[in-house]
Amino acid sequence: MGQEKYYSLKNVIFLIIIIALIFFPYVADSRTLTILMTQVFIFSILAMSYDILLGYTGIVSFGHAMFFGIGAYTTAILLSMYDNTMMIFLISIIVGMIFTGFVSFLVGLLTLRLKSHFFAMLTLAISGLFLVVAEKWRTVTKGNDGFTFRAPDLFRDRVFFYFFVLVCLVVAFLVLRRFVTSPLGKVLIAVRENEQRTRSLGFRTLHYKVIASIVAGVVASLSGSLYAISLRFVNTSVMSMDITLDALLMTIIGGVGTLVGPIVGSFVIEIAQHYLSGLANDYPIFERWIIFFGMLYILVVIFFPKGIVGTVYVKYLTWKSKKSRPQQPKQSVPLVKDKERLE
Repeated sequence: MGQEKYYSLKNVIFLIIIIALIFFPYVADSRTLTILMTQVFIFSILAMSYDILLGYTGIVSFGHAMFFGIGAYTTAILLSMYDNTMMIFLISIIVGMIFTGFVSFLVGLLTLRLKSHFFAMLTLAISGLFLVVAEKWRTVTKGNDGFTFRAPDLFRDRVFFYFFVLVCLVVAFLVLRRFVTSPLGKVLIAVRENEQRTRSLGFRTLHYKVIASIVAGVVASLSGSLYAISLRFVNTSVMSMDITLDALLMTIIGGVGTLVGPIVGSFVIEIAQHYLSGLANDYPIFERWIIFFGMLYILVVIFFPKGIVGTVYVKYLTWKSKKSRPQQPKQSVPLVKDKERLE
């Protein structure tokens, strides 16, 4: 009964947040804030995809920006080569997902046999290879200079694009939540906790890790396509290490293995970057805003060791266990007024 109340409470909170986000563009009435929240949604999708690897499978990847960049370049190239219609945009998302799924399958087979830092370094090397290809294949990618392209006419209205990205975020969240709560997701969690024991139970852990890599890569490709549309520009920075580090920080700050945590982490990081960099115009000390951002990250790690959502969830479970624990009846101590009563 208590578990049912917990899930119903989560669903109510989820609906309240969605309703608040739907009315946000009309309440805020600020183009800058609308664009900023759109960026938060896009990086939330990226961070959730990384959480599938780090939080639910225990895989640390330094090459996740590769999948993000593939999605961004696929959308940009197809829209620049063909008409900037909604149909071409949707086709570019599908093509990017298919190509990313194929690449993540091959990368998973090549790298997931390795352990810990060996895997992380190899993913970084493969991501660097794709970055070099994007830099040298100038006839298509225009190298480091990048290129602009026209987005579909419907996306000229930033509010419409805001709602489109919000729908993508909600759909991605629901799909990934169904994925991690499925029997396959339970096996991934078992792999994270103890891969050797999971293998001894008869599970082919490599297959499950490859599936997790494919799912994470496909979702990251979606965020890359949306990111390219939001800027109407793409260059090799979409495959840089900074993108992977952003996804990693968002996941850790928000809470590893929660799916909601990466969304909260992306909100914290994007808002902090926006306002700290904006303060540099008025206060010279904030010209080195990255230092204050690092201090913010240190404080979050100290006071929220399991991430913001993870720490709050642990506190909630502790409070709930104390509340449900039956209280021991206090033993009444008789009042003794004189020695005769003791006798």
